[in-house]
Amino acid sequence: MALATDELAGVVDLFGGLTRAELDEALGELAFRVGTEPPPDDAVDAAVREYALVAYPHGEGEGADPWLVPGPAAFPTLPEGAADLPHILDIESRAVDREALGRAVEERFRGDVARAVASEDAALVERLLDVSYDLETWGPVELGDLRERLDAVRDADGE
Repeated sequence: MALATDELAGVVDLFGGLTRAELDEALGELAFRVGTEPPPDDAVDAAVREYALVAYPHGEGEGADPWLVPGPAAFPTLPEGAADLPHILDIESRAVDREALGRAVEERFRGDVARAVASEDAALVERLLDVSYDLETWGPVELGDLRERLDAVRDADGE
């Protein structure tokens, strides 16, 4: 089963957030419903790398697995057969604290920017510049200082 990152975000959005294990279970159920194999693990990993899914440290007990929630680069779309997943899985709908989520994603973004600047990876710099605008619109964060760092790398690479 090949699902686009927006479709993975759509499955997660049905619940408000899912742990990685719960998402794997949901994708397994979905694949069964449409008669195919679930998407490979690297599909979810790619969605996380691309900021279509982001980790939310929800605080339900120490050491609790974070929820994956739709991220700033996602346009959640339901894949075929997904609408019935809340009736199939025993998972309650979840609410996300947008400020806490924004802080968590900003922290991750800062780390990604530091790595991109240190490595002078032009492709990563461009991707992060794009994500920075999505992230500011999506969450309560200001990323102008980080965009300046990314722009400096891009400008130095172009000279």
